[in-house]
Amino acid sequence: MSRAVDGSKRKNHRKKILKLAKGYWGRRHSNYKTAKDAVAKGLTYAYRDRKDRKGDFRALWIVRINAACRGEGMSYSRFIEGLNKAGITLNRKALAFLVLEDATAFKAIVAQARQALGA
Repeated sequence: MSRAVDGSKRKNHRKKILKLAKGYWGRRHSNYKTAKDAVAKGLTYAYRDRKDRKGDFRALWIVRINAACRGEGMSYSRFIEGLNKAGITLNRKALAFLVLEDATAFKAIVAQARQALGA
C-alpha cells in the first residue's frame, strides 16, 4: 500500500499553522518549518502573559493609588491600613478608577482612612 504524502489532513494542518503565523517577519510567516516553531513559542508566551496581565494591572492600580495618596499626604501602606481599620472594602481596581474619575470621592475615602488611623 502506498504512503499518503500530501493528504488533506496534512495540508490542512500546515495551512492552520501558516494562518496562525500571519504577520510574522521573514520566513516565519511563509515557511512551515520555521512558522511551526514561531507559532508554538508565540502561543506559549500568550498563555503565560494572560496570567501575568493580572499582576501587571494590579501593579498599575497600586502605583496610581500611591501617587494620589502621596498628594493627600499619606503613604499607600498607611492608606490601606486605614481602609482596613475603617471597614471599607473597595478593591484596588475600584480605588484606581476613583483616582482617575472622581477625585473628590477619593479624597473623602482618604479622610475616612485617616480618621480610622486616629491621626
